[in-house]
Amino acid sequence: MKKFSSRAVAILTNCALSLILIAVAAVCFLPSPSAAVGIEDRVIRKGTSENGVSLMVNVYWGTEEVEKMLAVFEEYGARATFFLGGSWADDNVSCVKEIMEKGHEIGSHGYFHLSHDKLDFEENVREIRASVEFLSLVTHRPVTLFAPPSGAYGDAAVRAAESMDLKTILWSKDTIDWRDKSAELVFSRATDVGGGDFVLMHPMAHTVEALPRILENYRARGLSAITVSENL
Repeated sequence: MKKFSSRAVAILTNCALSLILIAVAAVCFLPSPSAAVGIEDRVIRKGTSENGVSLMVNVYWGTEEVEKMLAVFEEYGARATFFLGGSWADDNVSCVKEIMEKGHEIGSHGYFHLSHDKLDFEENVREIRASVEFLSLVTHRPVTLFAPPSGAYGDAAVRAAESMDLKTILWSKDTIDWRDKSAELVFSRATDVGGGDFVLMHPMAHTVEALPRILENYRARGLSAITVSENL
């Protein structure tokens, strides 16, 4: 029987140990399931409905305009998703309840309109949770969606939302109504859509002015205004 030298045995032993260490390291440093999926794949910008369009109304101001929008939505039998800032909701509890009672969806828009891309994980959790808990307390319904203010997010913000079982939502179409105070521009941007689109808007006077025409356009094209969750 052929004998191995002590040097050969040492080499074989070292190789075996190296392979074991490599295998252990591979297991230890495997990414978590959420980290393995790219951040952009965890942010939702569009739904799956063939003929449904979701109007996303981000609210930190404009209570009077919100109430006017609710009246228009009711007239046209349309539903929307209102992403509410906690600080606004705290001052407008009756309006929050009216949004819910009229059949619309309520999501979180943070509490103080902070830049979530600049917050760490714990700061994101505190900011989002404050809004979610308050909205749930007022509506007696769970909040399942989070739209970061200004569309600013990073991995920490998305992970914080996921830790609270919230989906992070952005838009596929933007009316840019906060900047361009034109009902015509709001109308053209909000109607350049197809099934599944998420359309961002705010409670602005010119947006309220354009809203009936937008909903009439959808109706004429066989599109329905539905909530984000319905679109998903």
